[in-house]
Amino acid sequence: MSTYTAIASPDGKCWHVRLPGLGNRPEYGLPAQARNLDQVEPTARDLIALWLDVPADSFTVEVQVELPESVHHHLELAAKLRREAADAQAGAAEEYRRAATELKGGGLTVRDIGKALGISYQRAHQLVSAKATFRNTAMASGT
Repeated sequence: MSTYTAIASPDGKCWHVRLPGLGNRPEYGLPAQARNLDQVEPTARDLIALWLDVPADSFTVEVQVELPESVHHHLELAAKLRREAADAQAGAAEEYRRAATELKGGGLTVRDIGKALGISYQRAHQLVSAKATFRNTAMASGT
């Protein structure tokens, strides 16, 4: 079964579609338009079937979306910010563990630690237990 690629790029209120390998200029591709992105595949399928005079279910169509370079820039920046946020969140969690462990080392109960840190006592217990588990694992491995 043959596979054709439909390259779709936004063009104002519609999607400009081209089907490389087909049309009068195969290097560019057979042109089409779709109102919505979800209409690109069926539009391309109908056009390919018509152009090649074959049944519409005799091939597959892969849709490839081409976004403007400025959009790629925003997506890259968003990915970078998500990584930084995940790192910051992990750092904040570690600091909560350190605070809870320090309070536990000072003799406070997990209920008091929870109240002091503004978290549930169950979460306080998790924090001090996670630190103890990490410490025991590190001691067992010799690190």
